[in-house]
Amino acid sequence: MALRTRLKPGREAEYETTHAVIPGELDVALREAGVRSWRIWRDGLDLFHVVEVDDYAAMRAALRDHPANVGWQATMAGLLEVEDDYSGAGSGIPLVWELP
Repeated sequence: MALRTRLKPGREAEYETTHAVIPGELDVALREAGVRSWRIWRDGLDLFHVVEVDDYAAMRAALRDHPANVGWQATMAGLLEVEDDYSGAGSGIPLVWELP
């Protein structure tokens, strides 16, 4: 799953500092929800995520009310231009092409 999010201007350093150490309970929650890998690239204010998970919708459902994720999302809400309130389907960026 490929995703795009955007930082609030001036929050770049804080975002990277916050991600330098992910809370242990969030790591466990992500893995229990089926996440095998989650990588994030930053280009200015734009963030590009690649999440390796078998069922992205099930992952979001599992994390929606998980205490570790609720706290993390509250932190991210202060850094991101648009808060993820888990209300949408979250279909990600559509795949256009891949090298076979």
